[in-house]
Amino acid sequence: MPKHKKQESSSSSDSDDGPVDRNPPAEKKAKMGNRTADKEPTWVLQGKKLVKVREFKGKVYVDIREFYEKNGDLLPGKKGISMTPEQWKKLLSLGDEINETLGSLC
Repeated sequence: MPKHKKQESSSSSDSDDGPVDRNPPAEKKAKMGNRTADKEPTWVLQGKKLVKVREFKGKVYVDIREFYEKNGDLLPGKKGISMTPEQWKKLLSLGDEINETLGSLC
């Protein structure tokens, strides 16, 4: 049996050995950017910081949140903010002013 595993790890990239074990989180991140991956439109800001458009208790929100991994699943953490569509639109309308302020500080 070990001989069979050896052949898999040296000739196949889909074995359970080595670097392949480290790839699933990266694949999940790539899938998270796909709008159909988890049935919620999702965009990756950086690492596990995601923007999602989701429904909660019958209302739609723009959710900007840091996610964490547990048992192979990405779950929403406490660090984040959920905004109503009106709040999101207000934030976007402030974009130019915020960018000007950032430009003067950075």
